[in-house]
Amino acid sequence: MAERELISFDWAMKRVLRSEANKGVLEGFLSVLLNRKIVIDSIAESESNREHPYDKSNCLDIKVKVNEREFILIELQYEYQHDYFQRMLYGTSKAITEHMYKGDLYSKVVKVISINILNFDLGRGKDYVYVGKTEFIGMHQHDVLKLDDKQTELFGKKYPSELYPEYYLIKVKNFDDYAKTPLDEWIYFLKNSSIKTDFTAPGLSEASKLLDVLSMEPEERRAYDDYIDLIRQKRSAHKSAIMTGMDRGLKEGRAQGLKEGRAEGIKEANLATAKRLLAMGLPISQITEATGLSQEEILK
Repeated sequence: MAERELISFDWAMKRVLRSEANKGVLEGFLSVLLNRKIVIDSIAESESNREHPYDKSNCLDIKVKVNEREFILIELQYEYQHDYFQRMLYGTSKAITEHMYKGDLYSKVVKVISINILNFDLGRGKDYVYVGKTEFIGMHQHDVLKLDDKQTELFGKKYPSELYPEYYLIKVKNFDDYAKTPLDEWIYFLKNSSIKTDFTAPGLSEASKLLDVLSMEPEERRAYDDYIDLIRQKRSAHKSAIMTGMDRGLKEGRAQGLKEGRAEGIKEANLATAKRLLAMGLPISQITEATGLSQEEILK
């Protein structure tokens, strides 16, 4: 089946999708993922708009404003981080406090959705899309706590989870490339930087035209190729460092094993000598001095 080579999604987020004129692509992606129609009010400039995702100070790539009460953070991350779950929590918390002012009521807390496109395996799990929400479950009745009528009237929501941050993890490496749903079609694009001609998910048609590699200007194409080369070099260096560390660890482990083995062998030989000397009637004090073993070890 025919496919069209497209700009990688991270490059697109940094160079193309920040533009208000191109927000239809993001609207399609968000609508499919969140399973509701998303109309973007504006695309906020990231606090740390860096050139490459390897810059560790890059806290998020795109911040989308849906309305005055809802914001969406979209981040693409290449490298494994053991504290990435806490990083997501920090990101949503920071976004909330950025939109609170001194004296504001707690009812002014905005809704934040954190979408994380990961090129590494985070946590243990078999799926390729995970959703995290805050629900209050009864310890005895196991019922899900709802908002009361007044709260529902004030906030227009039914459950507390609708007021709290939500987290989406898209683990693209876990995707098997078999697209069965519109979301799968999007994840196929995120993973492979290409779109099959029969894909129909919202936003992909616009992406296919907007992100076509062949339509890039020569100067931009050179910059893009340099960027892809840098990504490959970074990945290769990272993998090489891991392999070197593993190899060094194995060598050190073997050396330590031999060292420990030799020490154990010497101790066993000394113990055998001590037993023979003890059987010959030598004083225990002389045996301990000669072998370096303790009295307890010799008499054991």
